[in-house]
Amino acid sequence: MNTGDSIIARPAALADAIPIYTLIRQHQDELIVRPMSDVIMNIDRFHVCEDGGRIVACAAWQILPEVGDPSKASVEIQSVAVCASCRRQHIGTRMVRAVLARVEAFAPTQAIVLTFAPEFFRTLGFHEVPKTSLMHKIYMGCINCTKYSNPFTCPEIAMALDLHGPRTRAAVSAAAPAPEVRES
Repeated sequence: MNTGDSIIARPAALADAIPIYTLIRQHQDELIVRPMSDVIMNIDRFHVCEDGGRIVACAAWQILPEVGDPSKASVEIQSVAVCASCRRQHIGTRMVRAVLARVEAFAPTQAIVLTFAPEFFRTLGFHEVPKTSLMHKIYMGCINCTKYSNPFTCPEIAMALDLHGPRTRAAVSAAAPAPEVRES
């Protein structure tokens, strides 16, 4: 088991596209698979962890605008994946924290996620919300899903984290302690 000493968290580069694509495909039961072109076009929205030059985790983000009021936009956390041999080392927590830190400058009102791992996101302060409260996400993403025919019967759990509340930073930073991971 890796102690985390050699793991580096960083923004993704174009050279990471194939390993990210492969890592996401290895988690087909837990994630919606993204086409390679989508990974490449959104590489600037991915963060990765690498261990000895090998990509072992990734996460991405997307801004979801609020029609009529840009200041109320949300951010969706997407494609959180950690290779099986690196799980239980808080690397997924590092990936979500990296995404939240990256989007903080945009001041979104909330972070949302559709997930098969609600327990993980609860440890980071997320809470379940009705899918009907995420209609922009449903319209922009879920309606084109190749995995499920109806976004409202899809088994993914909708969750949100308030990013304007006074306890948000504390909740995210106080989540399960992560091993020291060098930032590049």
